[in-house]
Amino acid sequence: MKLTADYHTHTPYSHGKNTVMENAVRAKELGLSAVAITDHGFSHVVFGVKRKEVPSLVRDCREAEKETGIKVLVGMECNLRGISGLTDFTEEDYSVFDIFLMGVHVMAKYETFADRKIGWRGWWDTQLHIKPSQKLIRYTTQAYIKCIEKNPIDILTHLNFQCFADAVEVAKCCRDYGTYLEISSKKQHLTDEELDKVVQTGVRFVINSDAHSVDRIGDTLLAEEQIRRVGVPLDLIDNIDGRLPSFRFAAFKEHL
Repeated sequence: MKLTADYHTHTPYSHGKNTVMENAVRAKELGLSAVAITDHGFSHVVFGVKRKEVPSLVRDCREAEKETGIKVLVGMECNLRGISGLTDFTEEDYSVFDIFLMGVHVMAKYETFADRKIGWRGWWDTQLHIKPSQKLIRYTTQAYIKCIEKNPIDILTHLNFQCFADAVEVAKCCRDYGTYLEISSKKQHLTDEELDKVVQTGVRFVINSDAHSVDRIGDTLLAEEQIRRVGVPLDLIDNIDGRLPSFRFAAFKEHL
């Protein structure tokens, strides 16, 4: 298994250690054809990209692409903000960005007080090893599904990391709408049993590093270990062995 492109990396625009250029140089050294710069979304209250910084981010990505000769995608790891499907991007943002990731993060500005349970209750239950309630699982599942339905999301990041949803139902929605599920090589976010059930839905995957420093760009070790244990068919993973994903965000923008 050889990674073709790494679609989830961070820089100091959120809380990564290395610059856009350094990320791109490392990706080229590894023989990747593309790297995405996907810092945390605007609504992340601690590490979110500031809107005023977006022109600088775009400029850095374009310069890195020109310098390295590999594709450097301007992206964002947006936040799931509520059961309505709200996330960080508005349609006014679409023209600026190349790739659209979305995940649950505790330190996000949730749409309503009740929506805070998606991140905060999930985090608390995880820390205390409390079994989540079915009510919480249903609420979080509905929020994921509504967000996928309403937004042209390319990749769902670290599903069920410190939050609780029905992974199979979310995977079915991803399958039906053309959103990829990330298998993270930074942290195991689905159990082997969950991943096996998710595979049966026919959803398609990408492997990402979620790198916060250049030494982890292109790292697939943790993901590969789980893929082998579970027996995930490699032909379901679209960013390995020379293959590149067909992303819905770019296709959506063509019709705006």
